[in-house]
Amino acid sequence: MDIILLENINKVGDKHEVVNVKDGYARNFLIPNGKALIANTSNRKRLTHLLELDEAREGARLTEYQAMAEKLKGQSLSIPMKAGANGKIFGSVTNVQIAQALREQFEIDLERRKIEVTEEVKTLGKYTATLNLHKEVTTEIAFEVVED
Repeated sequence: MDIILLENINKVGDKHEVVNVKDGYARNFLIPNGKALIANTSNRKRLTHLLELDEAREGARLTEYQAMAEKLKGQSLSIPMKAGANGKIFGSVTNVQIAQALREQFEIDLERRKIEVTEEVKTLGKYTATLNLHKEVTTEIAFEVVED
C-alpha cells in the first residue's frame, strides 16, 4: 500500500515521502496514529502543498543557517568518551553525540539528521563531520574525541 508519511519513521522513510508498506502496518498502526495518509489523488495534491510550505519555511531560515555556518567556521568540538588503554573508545561517536556537543558547547540546536559523519569513530583522535544545514548551506566542523 502506498502511503504519505507525516513524520520521520525509522526504517520506513522521511517526512512527506511516499513509501510502500504492508497493508496491515499502514491500516493498523501508521494511519490510526496520525503518522501517515493513504497516497490517493487528493492526498498527493495535499502533499505538494505541504512540500511548498516546508520549502518556504526553510527558505525563510536560510539567513539563520548561513549565520550558524559562519559561527562554526574554524571551530572545533571536544567530545569526551571513555576509552581503553589502547585508545579504543567504548562504543562509537555518532551524529547524536555531535548534536549534543553542538548544543552544549555552541548553543546550536541542530537535528541529528542534518549531521553526517563519513567515517566510523571508534578511537580517540581528530575527525570531521559535515553539517547539511540547508540545500545551499553546508559546512564542516572538526571534532576531537578525548578521553573522559
